[in-house]
Amino acid sequence: MVERRGRVEGKVAVVTGAGSTPGPGIGTGKASAVTLAREGARVLLVDLHPERAEETRAIIEWEGGQAQVFAADCTRADDCEAMVQAAVDAFGTVDVLVNNIGLASLGTVVDVTEEAWDRAFAINLRTAFLASKYAVPVMAASGGGSIVNISSISALRGDGTVAYSAAKAGLIGMTVDMAYSHGRQGIRVNAIAPGHITTPMVMSVSAPGSRAEYMNRMRSEAGLLGTPGDGWDVGWASVFLASDEARWITGVTLPVESGVLAVTPLMMAPYLRAVPAPEEG
Repeated sequence: MVERRGRVEGKVAVVTGAGSTPGPGIGTGKASAVTLAREGARVLLVDLHPERAEETRAIIEWEGGQAQVFAADCTRADDCEAMVQAAVDAFGTVDVLVNNIGLASLGTVVDVTEEAWDRAFAINLRTAFLASKYAVPVMAASGGGSIVNISSISALRGDGTVAYSAAKAGLIGMTVDMAYSHGRQGIRVNAIAPGHITTPMVMSVSAPGSRAEYMNRMRSEAGLLGTPGDGWDVGWASVFLASDEARWITGVTLPVESGVLAVTPLMMAPYLRAVPAPEEG
């Protein structure tokens, strides 16, 4: 009988944005960190708000895993350099980096402000650039590793979040170029494009109430499976791409989106029309 090890047993992972935005459900960073730990990785939990990452650490340690919290503003190069060094000091190296930090906001190219545009690129793209800048040399020195960039289907489909969409599209472009540039160093670089998942960040942009519940139901019905997705779905995809199971996969974007990219919106109209709209008032 073969003894099964954890899928990332013995690896060291750094997860940025490892705490969840306050609210119901679980964010993609928190879920990725917990699932990586469940599969045997030691995890450095990085967040601008360390108290949120402490909640993630508590879950991991309660389940018997190992994790440490590191407070960082990943839009700053010094913080990202110190983050990678903290992982090396605590666990010896960095094998996996999950660039998860993200922030969405509504706005078209006409009405979005320059400040909001710059902020979207700083949070959604610059953070991944700087984290990777300091993680790649450590991975290369130890023979390789895996970087997972959390993008979005907003990079591939319009949804009225022009700054966020452009930044997440930039993240996909960076993924491809990094895969090319660092593949011969043994470093795989892939992206995940979550779809209409329900996370605390998503729910935070809507006022609680019947309208928010209606839109959340519609998000589920828009997918081929007709079921809701959440942060755990992204977390398990991160584990796969981080593991040796994906050893020959690099430079790709993995959609985690219930098939919404595989069908035209018109084909889902009967399902969407079947959801009763809330009464206005």
